[in-house]
Amino acid sequence: MANIALIIAGGTGTRMRQDIPKQFLSVNDKPIIIYTMEVFQHHPDIDAIYVACLKGWHDILKAYAKQFNITKMVKVVNGGVNGQDSIRNGIYAIAKQYKEGDMVLVHDAIRPMLSADIISDNIMKCKKYGNAITVIPCMEAMLKSEDETEATESILRNALFRAQTPQTLYLGEAVAIHKEALEKGITNSVATCTLLLELGRKVYFARGSELNIKITTPDDIIIFKALLATQKYSWLK
Repeated sequence: MANIALIIAGGTGTRMRQDIPKQFLSVNDKPIIIYTMEVFQHHPDIDAIYVACLKGWHDILKAYAKQFNITKMVKVVNGGVNGQDSIRNGIYAIAKQYKEGDMVLVHDAIRPMLSADIISDNIMKCKKYGNAITVIPCMEAMLKSEDETEATESILRNALFRAQTPQTLYLGEAVAIHKEALEKGITNSVATCTLLLELGRKVYFARGSELNIKITTPDDIIIFKALLATQKYSWLK
């Protein structure tokens, strides 16, 4: 059985207020997406890396992959109009080369701080349950608002979990849910976990981390630089 990382890098990064897509912004002379790819490159259980990449950036990505010795990257496909579209493009490309029983770990290009342990737990939980969604418990008080100005209701935080990536499932199931989604007119589900739930599937948790941040704003870049400066993790070297 093969384990394939599918990195989603189709976004333009408007919230970052930069001309360069956020996944290609350099931090300490290295693009964010390369930090992400390096974790999968160095993990012994990952066999291949596919990337669903923003159109016009394929050659740049391939050049970076060569520069930073990302030898497991075997295919770059076009990103789509939204996340679901990008994931589907990647899944269909993987299905041309791999078997239904192989495993796909769908991961955001802009989550460069995932650890090897998170990847390992995704693989283990998917083997046990059939899918694995990286989550962390909600630690804050949660308020519900209808107008983004005031709240009259709180939500019990013990029942809430924040989804991260990777989100992992078997290739055969991945192909099946994307085909079913198209048949049912579901075209803009925000993540693999939400698509599974919209289609009536149950999802199972894998262990995430507060450090597994998603870089979407300039403040997140500051946090990422601070985390890198700690030099705590060997996989960041």
